Formats: sequence, C-alpha cells, structure tokens
Amino acid sequence: MRNLGLNKGLVLSAVVALVLTACGSERDTGDDGVTVVATTTILGDLAANLVGDDGVVEVIMPVGADPHDFQASSAQVAAISRADLVVANGLGLEEGLEDVLDAAVADGVTVLQVAPLLDPIPFSVEHDEEGEIHDEEGESHDHEGDDPHVWLDPLRMGDAARFVARELQAIDATADWMARADAYSAELAALDADVVQMLSPIPPDRRRLVTNHGALGYFADRYDFVIVDTVIPAASALADPSSEELAELIAVMETEQLNVIFADTTMSSELAEAMAAELGEAVEVVLLYTGSLDEPGSGADTLIGMLRANAERIAVALN
Repeated sequence: MRNLGLNKGLVLSAVVALVLTACGSERDTGDDGVTVVATTTILGDLAANLVGDDGVVEVIMPVGADPHDFQASSAQVAAISRADLVVANGLGLEEGLEDVLDAAVADGVTVLQVAPLLDPIPFSVEHDEEGEIHDEEGESHDHEGDDPHVWLDPLRMGDAARFVARELQAIDATADWMARADAYSAELAALDADVVQMLSPIPPDRRRLVTNHGALGYFADRYDFVIVDTVIPAASALADPSSEELAELIAVMETEQLNVIFADTTMSSELAEAMAAELGEAVEVVLLYTGSLDEPGSGADTLIGMLRANAERIAVALN
C-alpha cells in the first residue's frame, strides 16, 4: 500500500518522458509547413498572425482556461513533442505545464519562452516623478519574481512577434517571417495609440486600480495607472487571501473612495463580488480578459480585440 503515496510530480515526469520518447522521432517539418504549438490562446493568436498558410498552429489551452493551473493531456504532451516550435509565456505563468515543457526541451524540442525576453517588470510596480520603475522598497528590480502578464502591453507583444519570427526563420528560411512580424507589430502599435486616446479622459487621481489578482501590472506601467491592491495578494493566482487581508483591502477602498474592482474572466470573481457587496451598491465588479481570449465572434477573440475590449471597459468604469 505504500506505493499509493508516490509523489505525483515523479509520476507526471515519468509519463511525460515516456510520451516524449515515443514521439521524439516524429518531429519533422511536413507538407503542411511548420508546426507551432502555443500554450495560451493569446500566444496562439500571435503565432497564427505570423504563420498564416505556411504552417499549422495548435493551442494547448482552451478559451477561458486559467493558465496558472492548466494541466496538459497526454495527446497535448505528444503534440508538444512533435512541434517544430513551442511558444510559451514563461516566468511561471504555465505552472501546470512546467514539467512538460522542461521534458520537451530535454528531448530537443525548441521551446521559446517569450516573457523573459520582453524586459519584464516586478509585481506591484510604482512610478516616481521621473517615470522610473521601482519596487515596493524603492529599489530597481533584479527580475526576481517578475510579472508574467506581458501580453497586456501591446508594444511588448510586438517585440514578442519578432522573437517568434526569428525562431521560425531558423526552422524555415523560405518565408519572410520578419516582414510578417513587423506588419503585426505595426497593428499593435496602432492599437496602443488608440488605447492611449481612449484612456486620455481619465484624470490622474482616477488612475488607481484594484484588481482580482496581479495581472494588470503591464497595463498600469504602459498607461500610467497605479495598482492600489489585489484581492489575491500573491504573485501566483493559486493562493488564497486571508480574512485579515480582505478586511485590509476593504478598508483601503473605503478610505480612498475606490468603487471598482477589476476581476478576470478566467478566474472566479466570488471574492471580488463579496467585497463589492460589503462595500455597498456603489462598488461594481468589472470583468477583464487577462488570461485568455474569448470565444470566436465575441470581439475579444484576438489579442488586439481583447486589449481593445479591456481598455474600453476600464475607460467606462473609471470615467
């Protein structure tokens, strides 16, 4: 009976190793062009904008999945093992996929983690009067405990497209991947200009955000907002806040007269709703797309559409 207590991580690693060993010899660029596997719907959309008709893009996580705790199926592990390129976020976002991705790298799969390449910022970023970035103690950050939610800054994602294009170029030099990346980056830059204009009516004293978890740091950094606090007070969305921490946040919102909590479509908003009820009818919970695109046809089914929808909701809530 002692065997029932085997460490789950060891079991998962063994299964991953078996799948990768069985499929490793199958990893070749076929008639369909390059095969790209993306971990999230957001990265899948970015990859699809580059690959076009010159390959296939498979997305591991379905729409609405929380990337922090998603677990891959055996078929998805096999897809990763056969890919010409795996595009992952990194910085701890895909907590449930880390063993799978590590095993794929060990088997020779090219896994590109984009977030560490995009000048990541720490959680709880503040700006000083000169616009410099500092952590809570006022020190410049050393990339320890960096925020993985880089896709909420469209300019960073333009850079991400170029990093993906470089990897595609190394796999297949017959297509002008960088030209496609430049074109997509230009679309993201145009979106950024639109978002700046959309948010411009919000005065500085209203640019203060309370969020469900620490997902909006890059949005705040790019568009001059401040993250006052989060319902889940941890870098990982898998943590649970204590009753004392929730009480402190309620007190902060009352003192600073904050009447919006921005929650996530991929996570439960139950705690945020309970806090809003405690604070009174004037406080509302606004859902944002922070971890996943939305269903096709929703308007938030692409990265550009998602970022535009978020900006529109924030602008309406804070004006």
